[in-house]
Amino acid sequence: METRTLQDMVTAAAAVNSSRIAVTFDSCMDARIPVSLLYSDVAEFSNDLTHLLREKQVTNRIALYCQTDVYLPVWILGILQVPAAYVPLDPEVPALLSAHIIDQCGLKYCVVQWDLLERFQMAFSNFINVDVRAVWSTYNVTLVRLQNTVAEVQHGGGPEGTHEEMANADHSAQVSGVSQGELAYVLHTSGTTGHPKIVRVPHKCIVPNILHLSSLFQMTADDVVFLASPLTFDPSVVEMFLALSSGARLLMVPTVMKKKPNTLACALFKNHRTTFLQVTPTLLGRFGRTILQEVVFSKDSSLRVLALGGEACPSPGLLRSWRQEGNDTQIYNIYGITEVSCWACCYKLSETDLVANQDESSVPLGTPLMDTTVEVRDEHSCVVAEGEGQIFIGGTDRVCLLDDEDRLIKRQGQRVHLDTLQQALMSVPLVEACAVGLSEDSRLVAFVVASSASGDQKATSAFPSVQHQANQRSSALVDSHGDLNPSDSHWQEELSTSTRGLRRAIRRSLSRLLPSPSVPDKVVVVPALPLTSHGKVDMGELMKIYQRQKATSDFLTPRDVVSLRKMLQSMWQDRLGLSEDAVVSDESNFLFSGGDSLQALGLCDDITTAIGGTSFGLLEIVLDGSFSDILHHAAKAMPTPSSEHKLKPHPTSEATKRQTDPLSSAPTKRGRLDGSSTSAAQRRRQGASSVAKATRFTVLRRAGEVIETPKENSGTGGNLTRKGDTLTAGVTSSQGTFNSNPLAVEHSETSGGGSSKAGVLGLRVRWASDTGRCVDASPVLLVHRRGEDASGRHTTTVFVGSHSHRMQALDLASGELLWERVLGDRIESSAAVCPREGLVVVGCYDGCVYFLCVDTGETKWTFQTGDAVKCSPTVDPLTGLVLVGSHDGHMYSLDPQARQCVWKRHCGGGAVFSSPCLHPSLRHLYAATLGGHLLCLHLDSGAVLWTRSRDTPFFSSPGCSSGRVLVGSVDGNIYCFSLQGTELWRFTTSGPVFSSPCVTRDEAKVVCGSHDDHVYCLSCADGSLAWSFRASGRVYSSPCVFDGSPRGGATGVLVALASADGTLWILDVEDGTVAGSLSLPGELFSSPVAWERSLVVGCRNNFVYCVEMTDGG
Repeated sequence: METRTLQDMVTAAAAVNSSRIAVTFDSCMDARIPVSLLYSDVAEFSNDLTHLLREKQVTNRIALYCQTDVYLPVWILGILQVPAAYVPLDPEVPALLSAHIIDQCGLKYCVVQWDLLERFQMAFSNFINVDVRAVWSTYNVTLVRLQNTVAEVQHGGGPEGTHEEMANADHSAQVSGVSQGELAYVLHTSGTTGHPKIVRVPHKCIVPNILHLSSLFQMTADDVVFLASPLTFDPSVVEMFLALSSGARLLMVPTVMKKKPNTLACALFKNHRTTFLQVTPTLLGRFGRTILQEVVFSKDSSLRVLALGGEACPSPGLLRSWRQEGNDTQIYNIYGITEVSCWACCYKLSETDLVANQDESSVPLGTPLMDTTVEVRDEHSCVVAEGEGQIFIGGTDRVCLLDDEDRLIKRQGQRVHLDTLQQALMSVPLVEACAVGLSEDSRLVAFVVASSASGDQKATSAFPSVQHQANQRSSALVDSHGDLNPSDSHWQEELSTSTRGLRRAIRRSLSRLLPSPSVPDKVVVVPALPLTSHGKVDMGELMKIYQRQKATSDFLTPRDVVSLRKMLQSMWQDRLGLSEDAVVSDESNFLFSGGDSLQALGLCDDITTAIGGTSFGLLEIVLDGSFSDILHHAAKAMPTPSSEHKLKPHPTSEATKRQTDPLSSAPTKRGRLDGSSTSAAQRRRQGASSVAKATRFTVLRRAGEVIETPKENSGTGGNLTRKGDTLTAGVTSSQGTFNSNPLAVEHSETSGGGSSKAGVLGLRVRWASDTGRCVDASPVLLVHRRGEDASGRHTTTVFVGSHSHRMQALDLASGELLWERVLGDRIESSAAVCPREGLVVVGCYDGCVYFLCVDTGETKWTFQTGDAVKCSPTVDPLTGLVLVGSHDGHMYSLDPQARQCVWKRHCGGGAVFSSPCLHPSLRHLYAATLGGHLLCLHLDSGAVLWTRSRDTPFFSSPGCSSGRVLVGSVDGNIYCFSLQGTELWRFTTSGPVFSSPCVTRDEAKVVCGSHDDHVYCLSCADGSLAWSFRASGRVYSSPCVFDGSPRGGATGVLVALASADGTLWILDVEDGTVAGSLSLPGELFSSPVAWERSLVVGCRNNFVYCVEMTDGG
């Protein structure tokens, strides 16, 4: 009988091998004996389960929620024989992702492993009503009915619901000719860049794959096949059915044991003598060189077949280095994509391939498998016989595009293939494992795991022709294969100095093997490569590591010309791959010393990062000038240069000295920079300006938000308003230097694309406070008034957090440090203030929301969320409740008086990065997520009133006016919705919008920035453009609209904004003309806040600045 389905193949094998072991589950615990089922057991139990499912009239597609278990083949075969397709759900992934799969596939039933039933019910309680229909304890499973989908949660039950999507999905299945019983399983992509893509796989697509591979691998009943892949990764289908269709034994271990190399190697090759292993190269590399050489590829290894797929195959030289003499393991490179289930090509590495001195730099993909078509086509979709193009894979039923451009990039006009670079890295001594990728800032980054065995001989390089040239250039340090010689004393001495030495040696080796565009901009040393659940390298996690290391420069900001010279010499050596004792003379030219334009760009980036700001003209000097010229130019760009360009000593920074303190009471802060010696703390003790004695409060936050709160009113707190009439501020047009400031700033009359109102406003730095690390958070100002009206005596406190874990309270008038607290992790969240409770509230990377005393900084309460809190809290003025989002995807309503969570609401997918916005009178709360969801929640209950979804994240915080909700999106649009969720208009910019909209006091206009370097002023009514202003850099932060008429000579409303290059701008909101600008010595992601004569903003050079606005005349 012709084999048509997966279950047919197993039935045929079970009939012949009924008394043989079909499956073994080994918990890898010493006290537990492995559990096995015979083929006769599998056949009998699966038939029984099929009968039970049919009795419940379960058909079509059935979800399977389980972990690895000896009954796993029984559950899958029981579903397939209904006939129905199984849809695996991973218990380890977020429930919302699984709920989306359930919704998209229209699943009505789920077979749940009995041990996981309670976990399933808890995980899906917010999305699905779970109804238990049957408990089959014999097979350790439960059948549940899925009565509702996530449509309401995802789309608010509105016109954007998923019923149409489900209909389209079913229609697509019918179009492809797949009817009930013909589908084998349904998988999905990871969904990390949006909603997961559903892939429906019929039996006729996967069965030929199993049959052909079984023949190629010469599978027999004596084989032991390890189930290495999770069910959600399609290679698991190959592993399972290669074994069960051949009468072989399928070996399974708990998922956690796959992460323990020694335990796993013992189970596979010592206890169970595994003969077939199909894994990703990264997962194989997790064993480590010692286990690979002494166990996996040993002379007496049980491993007969190793199939490597899912990632680029390691070079023959690296594979050869792992094999002991006499090892007979057959190695295959398998290649494919989920859409064609599962593998499309296969190539067997011959002994000739693995012999030394072969010229192949990479392993071929091989020949197409049965019923599979593989073609290389150009951009016009024409088949390419020779040259480059895109790979098309498919067959008679489906042709799928595999876009491989993410592994092929262009730098300096040359193509760079990341897999080739990765193979070159693996040929470098002391590199145990590696991965390469392109970061968001277009940097080529290499992640390296250093080998623990310095004496091991590495693989010969996969680039003999390149190495031959390297041998001629530097035979002293390069061995016969072109690798750096591990026994070379200079090499070992360099590596022993520091991690920086390792990175430098790697770059030097790569510079001899590869052209300059292929050499990484950054080498990051990591303890291990993180993996996805599918066993592939998790590049997302690696890029997070890179971003964290990027925020902490390898080079400390120099304090004098001597340390600056030493820093520049080290950077010069790093970029050119020179040893630490290499001489860099004052007359040395970077290009003549072996550098090129790409390396020069890297050196400029290193310098500007270390000195904390941009330096115009630096690239030209690096290319054309001497080392002395570079030193001279960098010295001028440093803080407080004298006429001799000699750096002055930096004032003592207690914050810097105490970076390692677990907690701190605030030390005596240095005096304000204008020379005032009066202590703000003393004045406050003498003048009774504390929260306890204040009668009125004003809270000022980013995007022009002003909250007036009468202290005595406990029931009808102040409304959210923008009180521009009390703000008087401006910016300078004068030239000069601020010599008493330890951080140099530049003053200019005009910049950007607008005209200038020269002389209208003046600006100077009044004080700057050192926080120890970057200040990305926006400051919050609390004004304490003692009188009954605005004219009463008042003092103002600035609250701001930093990457240094520090939260500071500063006196606005003097810059005196009132108190400082070190929290559990980095602070990017801007604070909120609960004036009546006397609390300042801030989120932290450690997942906590901290409630601190306004006057002392003492922690009054800490609330733990499930992930980092980068969202800025908001306080309900009517109830005093604090609303805050978390990267765990939830919005929380917290009661600081009762110290409890009032409600918690999942926001539909994606972290909540942006800050929520309140409409107190309507009791509405508007929140946005990185999953692309904009939600309206009921402020008192957290109920979802409506949801609108987009395909791109929302980093921008929503803002609301009397009848509108405004928000920016990464797709480049500024959206305006009605309070009921209807889109009223959208305005398209030329770059992503991270900036939050700021509405003018009369609610006629909205101002918002964009990554396209522009700030846009739009009509709130219809989104028409009033004016645009081109700044000198990207605008991440939010503009601050305020009234400039009382001071400075301006007429009308002004807007303060910051561009990422470090420039602070003041514009006339009427026409966008420049009233003045000021350049600060660091990038600005923080949003400025205005009060009276002051602008306060955080800077990435570790300081928070108070800028005084004066008359410009």
